[in-house]
Amino acid sequence: MTSPTLDRSRITALTERERAAFVDDHPQSLALHRQAAGSLFGGVPMNWMNRWPGAFPVFVAQAQGARVTDVDGHDYVDLCLGDTGAMCGHAPPATVAAIANQAARGITTMLPTEDAAWVGAELVRRFGLPLWQIAVSATDANRFALRFCRAITGRPKILVFNWCYHGTVDETFAVLGPDGTVQPRPGNLGPQVDPALTTSVVEFNDLEGLERALATGDIACVLAEPALTNIGIVLPDPGFHTELRRLTREAGTLLIIDETHTLCAGPGGYTAVHGLEPDLITLGKPIAGGVPAAAYGFTLEVAEALRGPVIESPDADVSGVGGTLTANALTLAAMRATLGEVLTDDAWETMIPLAGRWAEGVSEVIAAADLPWTVQQLGCRAEYWFCPPPRNGGEAAAAVDHDLDAFMHLYALNRGVLLTPFHNMALMSPATTITDVDRHTEVFSSAVAELIA
Repeated sequence: MTSPTLDRSRITALTERERAAFVDDHPQSLALHRQAAGSLFGGVPMNWMNRWPGAFPVFVAQAQGARVTDVDGHDYVDLCLGDTGAMCGHAPPATVAAIANQAARGITTMLPTEDAAWVGAELVRRFGLPLWQIAVSATDANRFALRFCRAITGRPKILVFNWCYHGTVDETFAVLGPDGTVQPRPGNLGPQVDPALTTSVVEFNDLEGLERALATGDIACVLAEPALTNIGIVLPDPGFHTELRRLTREAGTLLIIDETHTLCAGPGGYTAVHGLEPDLITLGKPIAGGVPAAAYGFTLEVAEALRGPVIESPDADVSGVGGTLTANALTLAAMRATLGEVLTDDAWETMIPLAGRWAEGVSEVIAAADLPWTVQQLGCRAEYWFCPPPRNGGEAAAAVDHDLDAFMHLYALNRGVLLTPFHNMALMSPATTITDVDRHTEVFSSAVAELIA
């Protein structure tokens, strides 16, 4: 989809100008990218790093607080923050100290430490569910939770919402095709099976479609973000979560709430803020200050159903749940420091108003330019759209304007502001300042002025 109110040739010309300026201003990053291409596929250690705007990604020299410095000496206000992975800010001193201290005392042993008990109790306090396990990533937490649900219910399929994202979980890379059938998500490389065999897909906020899907009796669980985030922020309709919980209970289907991105809503995520009642919760990314870490919690009923096959079985180590480096001592030390001293309850009292200021600044620019764009906020996370607010993932995906995204991101990057490269998201950290937010408003206003000139 393209924005109907803008001159497309002007977007192209402005983007070409910004790309040329980017190349001129980043010679060291270009040199490193070319050097890396001799051994790294695409010249980067992870393929999607090439999704950043420009002819190549900038190479980072240092990241501290809410700022990033690249190898060419450019400083950036970082509103991407590792796409939530660095929501606590870069290199928070408490987490850095805990990592250094624990590394000197042992990194991984396949045995628990004192920090594990503290982390478990803190997760119970924040999210309400009584029992927890640790994983390396939210992808793993979701994979393990899905296994739990299939084992408990004896049902083969899961249900997700259209254009969701739950990490690199095979069953979740499915969307609704034009004819309403379940198909592999665009970009899904080498799906092992037809996703229609493993997955039912329904549009977010479509309660009638959800009820029909659950009526088949073969859905083990619904895996849902409480608000869609990775296709842009799509908020639930009033009453949606009450009905989601009622329908899943009536169908004997378990409910997993994935708080990996929606932790932005508060210390206990959207679940705590809105009083949700899931059977399982998964989360990851920022909870260890940037060290790979995740967690998944569940009710006593789920725990009792799993005790035999998970806790008491001699084959638990090959059950598909675990990993040799999972819950290592370094990770637990980082989690304790981050949850205890950085992402504290008080942190959101600063971060959420900053996101509100960001959203207000963007909204004022949009209104002054009389553009049909909109802004959504979810806790300390906010995002702008080139359309009215989408109500589900299908509408959100159809509204993506790749050319306009590319221009806006590159324009901001060239002026020292980093946004999440996959969409127009800004995230606040405890280290983010009013000056950082206002800098984005200035850059956004300048970009819009050039577009409509």
